[in-house]
Order: sequence, then structure tokens, then C-alpha cells
Amino acid sequence: MVRRSVMFTPGDRPEMCRKATESGADVIVFDLEDAVSPQRTADAREAVRSVLADPDFDPDCEVCVRVNASPTELEADLEALLAAGDRTAGSDADRRLDSVMRPKVDSPEDVRALADELRSYDVSFPIFALIENAAGVLAAPEIAAVPATDALVFGAEDLSADIGATRTADGTEVLYARERVVLAAAAHDCTAIDTLVTDFEDDSRLREDAAFSVQLGYDGKLAIHPAQVGPINDAFTPSDEELEWADRVLAARREAEGAGVFEVDGEMIDAPLIAQAERIRSRAAAADNRGASGDEGSGSGG
Repeated sequence: MVRRSVMFTPGDRPEMCRKATESGADVIVFDLEDAVSPQRTADAREAVRSVLADPDFDPDCEVCVRVNASPTELEADLEALLAAGDRTAGSDADRRLDSVMRPKVDSPEDVRALADELRSYDVSFPIFALIENAAGVLAAPEIAAVPATDALVFGAEDLSADIGATRTADGTEVLYARERVVLAAAAHDCTAIDTLVTDFEDDSRLREDAAFSVQLGYDGKLAIHPAQVGPINDAFTPSDEELEWADRVLAARREAEGAGVFEVDGEMIDAPLIAQAERIRSRAAAADNRGASGDEGSGSGG
């Protein structure tokens, strides 16, 4: 499953939720948490449920909902989305819901508790665990190891507030945490989604930061505006040069007939570089099934 761009949309704006499917994002996240004022949480729950339950809502991307972290609010979120209504089990909304994001995850128990709550509605969804505080960063390997955890998401802004760090352009204050989250995800075969760029009008900053996300090993990146989707998708889609290199490596491997080391363009190729070529080919194949475009709108993420 390709998750290059993961775009937040305020849950209390149903017109934006519907329009988000036109953004080209691989994942759209209907937000019941940070993008919604507390006074409008109930409205957001009803709006998201109505969009998900609409038979005409037929997105070609993954649809996720970010629920709230507090147990009381989380229960209310799931009740609004998943209550059976006049059906014996589940709801109309859960038919179009693909995954759930849990914010402020600081222990494996947070993911397990959400999975248990989902099972009480006779449903099971992949869980995006949003790591955005010090405890969560330190527990990232244990969080990733929970079977229900399908993705680790790094939120640098809330983490900086949690530890009292000052955000800088180069991001050295969160680099250790950023690397720890992607390492934990890789160790447990989870998708790794990197932090957002808050200034959605700064295209050059976004492209630079997304390129660094790729270098770190992330699979995708958060977005808070459709204008960010195209640059993010571009960054996580292999270039023609990368594809040509990968094809030459994989062709040479076939010709090498099992040799452990062989040469391509004057470069000695061994198992790690073969794995890199296979990863490039896999990412390209996944991206081929998706487009990359932008539109207008806004949201709020970690």
C-alpha cells in the first residue's frame, strides 16, 4: 500500500472532507482532534459520519480518521462513527473507513486499548500510531511491535512543545527522535510517516524537507494543505534516473547467476544495494497506481 502523502482535513468541514479526495493524496485523514475546536467536536463527529456513510462518497484513496486521545473523547468518537444504528453490527460509515489514527501514543497500551475498543464494534482497522511526545519516542520500538500498529507517524511540532525545544529550520533538535521513529518502524515492518512542514506556502522548504524524509528512510509525509500533496508525492516517487539505475542493477544480478558481488557502471553491487534497487522498483510500482496532484483546502496535524 502506497502512503506517500497523508493529508489532514478538518472533520467539521464536510465540504472539505469530500473535496480532499481530489487532492491526489494517498491517504486523507478526517481530523476529529487538533483541526477541530472543542466546541465543534460533536459537529465534527456527525459530519465525518455523514460523509463516510454517504453512498456517493467513493474515494480512490485510503480514508483514515484521527480520533482523540482521551478515553472519554475516544469512546465518543468511535460511538459516533461505528454505532450500529439500524444494522445488527457495524455502521454505514465503517464501510468506507480504512484506518484509524491515534494521537499522542506514548506506550503500546494506547494502541492495544484502541484495538480493543474497535473490536467491541466488531471491526478491526489498521492503526496509525502518532508519536508526538518524549515518552512515545522512547517507546517507539514497543509501539511498533504491537500487531495492530500498521504505521508510525512522527509529529515534530507537539514533540518540541513537550520537551521545550525550539524549532529551527534544520531541525537538529528533533533529528534523534525522527531517526528513532523510522528505525522502530523499519524493525517491525510498519509504514513510517514523517512530520509535516507547517508553512504550506513554502514550496522550496517542503521539497527540501521531503527529500530529507526520503533520505532518512520514511515511506511518506504528513500534509496539511492540498498544495503540499504534489511535492510530497514527487519526493517519494523514484526519479527516472533512480529507476534506470535499479533496472541496471536487477538486470546485472540476473546475468551474474548467483554471484554475491558484481559490477554496474563501475560500482560494486552487493546485497544492500540489490535491496535498495528492489525497494526503488517497489515504490515505483506502487506509485504507478496513484496520481499526484494538488487542490485547495487546509487542515491541521501534529
